[in-house]
Amino acid sequence: MRPETEAELAGLIAGRDAPLWIRGGGTAGVVPDGADVLETCGLAGISLYEPGALTLVVKAGTPLAEVEGVLAAEGQRLAFEPVDLRGVLGASGEPTIGAVAAMNVSGPRRIQAGACRDFMLGVRYVDGLGTIVKNGGRVMKNVTGYDLVKLMSGACGTLGVLTEVSMKVLPMPEAQGCVMVDGLAPDAAVRAMSAALGSPYDVTGAAHLPVGVDGAPVTMVRVEGFGAQVEYRTGKLRDLLGRFGDVRVETDAERVTAGWRYVRDLEGFVGVEGDLWRISVKPSDGPAVLAGLNAVKAQMDWGGGLIWAVVPAGTDVRSRMGVAGHATLVRGLGQPRFHPETPVNAQLAAGLRAKFDPKGMFNPGLMGAN
Repeated sequence: MRPETEAELAGLIAGRDAPLWIRGGGTAGVVPDGADVLETCGLAGISLYEPGALTLVVKAGTPLAEVEGVLAAEGQRLAFEPVDLRGVLGASGEPTIGAVAAMNVSGPRRIQAGACRDFMLGVRYVDGLGTIVKNGGRVMKNVTGYDLVKLMSGACGTLGVLTEVSMKVLPMPEAQGCVMVDGLAPDAAVRAMSAALGSPYDVTGAAHLPVGVDGAPVTMVRVEGFGAQVEYRTGKLRDLLGRFGDVRVETDAERVTAGWRYVRDLEGFVGVEGDLWRISVKPSDGPAVLAGLNAVKAQMDWGGGLIWAVVPAGTDVRSRMGVAGHATLVRGLGQPRFHPETPVNAQLAAGLRAKFDPKGMFNPGLMGAN
């Protein structure tokens, strides 16, 4: 099923009781066998773009690449740096902006700029009864009514089918630089990243690769901005991080972009066999969690608070964590995809699903949905 208009989508849902699996560009690779699939890529196109107001309104099925291309032509970007995991998931298709919003997809810049949901201004969606709902607006100060925008961002299509999203965009930086410390163990890397993030030098990325492109550990700290600012801040960070080990600075824009794409899209994980997990913990807990995983491949992002790890198939990562946090199974079988909810949160989530999707149609079984 691939509706071409919002009205067609609403009519389809209103007249149906059987479950539906919501799919954007087909890049997530998690649709169950035999499921009835509802594709949103027929709802495509940019409804409004005002570069001067830093505002974009776009239909949910619009390819992410198209959105980024239009923004780039005006020297602007999606500041939350959405990831593209097609390579590591072995998926094809084109990521859509609606799927990015529905899954709250956010990359390395989240530690400085915020997550996808922080840039969402408004949404249009169809609920489980076929009702078209609009919430939010086109400016950040619009706070009228309940904030369903942030609720829908990250709900993974379990509460409604997004048809249009409004977003704040930001200018692209003039320059960027990356300060790298070689040879650090994870605990030392977290201390180095914490020092950089706690500095006044406006770090926009902090990641650690236990096995970098050349096979050796590398800790990466990124800064962005005007050329003179980047030169000054990378110099200060080089001095700050010098006590941790050998420091290198890269300011070539293409090389910096390629390096952070390698981190963002898990390019070093492509072809590595095993289950892929996304683990969120306190940065100070990251090294101990990483040590207990017996990972085939791993890397740390967000200053050590986000761990990506490939482990032997069937490994129960949650039982190995030993600390508070969340672990999501991104690729693999045998474990629930999302971290089990506390009883209170499970009750709240069930109540929300009962209101938004009373017939229980949307993505059944995902995120605890029935």
